[in-house]
Amino acid sequence: MCAKSSMPNANNQNIDFPTPDLATLCLKFSGVKKAQCIYHDVPVNSSKRLRHFELIVLLGAVTAFAPVSIDMYLPALPALGDEFGASPGHVQLSVASFFLGLAIGQGFYGPLSDRFGRTRPLYAGLTIFVFASIACALAPSMNFLIVVRFFQALGACSGQVLARAVVRDLFEPREAVQVFSLLVLVMGVSPVLAPLLGGQILQWYPWRTIFWVIAALGAAGLIGVLVRLHETHRDRHKKLVIANVVRIYGELLRDRDFLGYVLTGGMAMAGMFAYIVGSPYIFIEHFHVTTAHFGYFFGANALGLVLAAQLNARLVRYFTSDAIIRKVLLVQVASGVLLFAGVWTGVLQLYGVAIFLFIYVASVGCLFPNITAMAMAPHGKKAGSASAMIGVIQFTLAATSASVIGAVRGGTAMPVATLIAICAVSAAILYRSMVESAGRLSL
Repeated sequence: MCAKSSMPNANNQNIDFPTPDLATLCLKFSGVKKAQCIYHDVPVNSSKRLRHFELIVLLGAVTAFAPVSIDMYLPALPALGDEFGASPGHVQLSVASFFLGLAIGQGFYGPLSDRFGRTRPLYAGLTIFVFASIACALAPSMNFLIVVRFFQALGACSGQVLARAVVRDLFEPREAVQVFSLLVLVMGVSPVLAPLLGGQILQWYPWRTIFWVIAALGAAGLIGVLVRLHETHRDRHKKLVIANVVRIYGELLRDRDFLGYVLTGGMAMAGMFAYIVGSPYIFIEHFHVTTAHFGYFFGANALGLVLAAQLNARLVRYFTSDAIIRKVLLVQVASGVLLFAGVWTGVLQLYGVAIFLFIYVASVGCLFPNITAMAMAPHGKKAGSASAMIGVIQFTLAATSASVIGAVRGGTAMPVATLIAICAVSAAILYRSMVESAGRLSL
């Protein structure tokens, strides 16, 4: 048995963990250095490292259910329109309703997790996700699919809220940036593989098979968290009072730094989801890319996001989070404006558009771990509510972006390019005016 030391976690509670530190014990491959451990009296051995690796994989997996539910069926959007006789704008409402469900649902899971712990709301959410995915597979009409996609999102968003809260429970801010980068690595595998898998499924099976696969993945995730995920929130004895929930959300919205970080990330996410929703029509319909090859373009961008997140895990050792955020925002503005100008003038064709989309999407992978960690850093005692508010704001912006793309789709890349440019410039302005002007010191 190795020696133990004790140090306060994000909620100022002493948690014992064996020495040496996490770089040797838990996440050696990540560079994380002083995080707290929820497992006690365990020797430093390969089994221990495996259990902490499992924690990252589990959190990444439950976080990935939302993007998987979007990415895997994107190649099927034209097929949905053909089967139900729906217009492209009508079909895209199934994406917008999913984003709306993500935005609304996260507002509930935060307070519930602060009151009842992280695991029980997660069990409930994943159960909803599985049954809603089955309902999607059995959808008799486009309108029915739009409705059940909303409920599918209500279940899927539980993983996103509660994974962020668990990280905030266990890790201090600087280490949290690196852990969030690792979650992007695990979560990022899904948008690399999901559209590829979706495209291959469509080559042999009807689009409904995609939702049966998603339901099976959700069931596997539910079993995984039931068996392997331990409770991390200790201070959960306060009563759930609506007035207190409203008060906490009000405090978060009045926190200029918190709101600045969240809105900055939200605008960047809105640009990325403009690409996600519009990409099937840009590549498949406008540039006549096959559904199978579409997955390669989409997967390449997702891979760029993952690689950028892992680069960020290294950069944060040498630079402050705010320094990284400032540089990334410059990259986003440059890529967004150049994409808009190239599409508007007709200079950019298939590969030119793909390159600038790759740069923008990859930059989001470097931005989000820092934005999330900095926004949540001062809010350890209300991490669930803070995580929920992040999700509500960011996915409301994403749902708005998706709706705009669905409404103005003009058969070219112009709507997506325009919205990405607007979102990139807006994110930079919000960060400059709300965070930098307040003079908050970066961690």
